[in-house]
Amino acid sequence: MSTQHTPSDDRRTRTESGNEPAWLLVTRREVVSRITDKSFLIGTVLMVAMLAGFIGFTAWQDGKTDSVTLGATPDAVAMATAVKDAAPEVDDSVKITLVDLDDEDAAKAALREDDIDAWLHPADDGWQLTSESSEQDSLTTVVQTVVRQTVLADNAAKVGTSVADLEAGTTVSTDFLRGDAEKASVAQAVGFVFVFLFYLSALIFGMQLASSVIEEKQSRIVEIIAAAIPLRQLLAGKVLGNTALAMIQLLIYLAVGLVGLSFTSYSSYVPALSGPAAWFIGFFLAGFVALACLWAVAGSLASRAEDLQTTSTPLTMLMLVMFFGGISLDGRGQVIASFIPPVSAVVMPKRILAGGVEWWEPLLALGLLAAFAAVTVMVGERLYRRALLQTGGRVSLRQAWSTAE
Repeated sequence: MSTQHTPSDDRRTRTESGNEPAWLLVTRREVVSRITDKSFLIGTVLMVAMLAGFIGFTAWQDGKTDSVTLGATPDAVAMATAVKDAAPEVDDSVKITLVDLDDEDAAKAALREDDIDAWLHPADDGWQLTSESSEQDSLTTVVQTVVRQTVLADNAAKVGTSVADLEAGTTVSTDFLRGDAEKASVAQAVGFVFVFLFYLSALIFGMQLASSVIEEKQSRIVEIIAAAIPLRQLLAGKVLGNTALAMIQLLIYLAVGLVGLSFTSYSSYVPALSGPAAWFIGFFLAGFVALACLWAVAGSLASRAEDLQTTSTPLTMLMLVMFFGGISLDGRGQVIASFIPPVSAVVMPKRILAGGVEWWEPLLALGLLAAFAAVTVMVGERLYRRALLQTGGRVSLRQAWSTAE
């Protein structure tokens, strides 16, 4: 049974000063109580430190020079010298120091004593690079490339041709029907970050929102609040407050990520990532509002903290579907999912990152997601109001929907 709106309802939506809406008061209370909470501040700082540390480590690795020592017996000095001289062209992060060795026994002794990292010598079917107990990955790549080029040039000269003629038509390039192949790997990595940030924020803030609803319900404080302001105002304030906090964190993480990326070898991608990041903020906002409202409903259906695991199970499963769908879908499945709310909140930003998306596709997907959020808020508001004041046990969705107000 619906209730009739009366002038007293309007008065109850204002604070005692008569100028501030009740939902704004609740929103500010949510933001202030959380933003001054030590656990929230410490968690945010730790996340920023981890993000900055990872980017800093990546930048350090990009600028790091791998110094290796290559030993060569007399029968391999010429080839080893060619490897040393050509190494900067193959990999400028590898610096090779050449050590001349008298014979095979001297080479093995140098390996055991760690005087050299690897020993280059001829083998029955070509050349062999021997190390003490583990492969030198960067050195192996350089040696394989240089040896192949050198031997191929010698063989070509013997038959009166050139390496270019021998390799004509052997080049294999990659491309995508949709998107830019050059930035595919970066788009994949950043897309995973988008999906992870959405999942992490929705889970953490959602659980905290549901827990606060249960605490107010279990302590009967909500009955006092309900006498002062309409429950829909309470719900709006809680959802908006947690959304504001999640947005603050998200903007901090994105700012740190983009600024940090500009100090790495991937700095050229920062301008191209700014647009998709802005789209992600829009999709994050619409998707988070919908899920936050559902988390509030999950809290209102429970009467004790122990009930939350049961009432939130469908929502947790939905979030897992969004997470794994966001990181694993590709091809036609990804295109279809990018228009289906709420999965589109994480899938469409990934498609925008990869490129090849028509201008109208993000607008349509965002419009559908916003419509889904609006419907979710309306349905969730009804369930929340009708379940919040029911005590004595867990409330089912059917009970909450059909209960008279």
